[in-house]
Amino acid sequence: MSKIGKINIDIPEKVKVALAGNILNIEGPLGKKSIDIDLEMFNLDIKDGKQISIIPKKIDQNTKRLWGMKRSLINNAVIGSNTGYEKVIELIGVGYRAALKGNQLNLQLGYSHDINFDIPEGIKIQVEKQTTLKISGSDKQLVGAVVSKLKTLRKIEPYKGKGIREKGQYVLKKEGKKK
Repeated sequence: MSKIGKINIDIPEKVKVALAGNILNIEGPLGKKSIDIDLEMFNLDIKDGKQISIIPKKIDQNTKRLWGMKRSLINNAVIGSNTGYEKVIELIGVGYRAALKGNQLNLQLGYSHDINFDIPEGIKIQVEKQTTLKISGSDKQLVGAVVSKLKTLRKIEPYKGKGIREKGQYVLKKEGKKK
């Protein structure tokens, strides 16, 4: 039995959930998401538009693996279409700064050139300070992918801690050379 899969998903009032064939459509104030569900493997019950439960038809190794994951994907889509997801990243270093130019994020990260990052559809980036960015969107996977892509532009350096990091991320600092 899956500990996560057994839990029912509560649907907020603003979110509409409909099952059309094998596709579960979730629509809310921040966007819509479609999830493909294998109805030969799982039973999906929508109770009065208030709760969703997903139950496997037969329990074997394959369905045990997929049960909790499908439930988490549905739950993430419901939360994302209602409240959304956001992550805050910080640019730490002398002269590191960010600015929005239309649909691009202009980053100065200590290289000889500026980096222009194209913002994908469904993602909003706000520059709170020149060194603090707030990335938000309705798709949890897309928000995480954008944050990960931005972090690879300037990895955290272990001696001074300079680079791009998420707010609250722990950085293991190394001790420098001794005389």
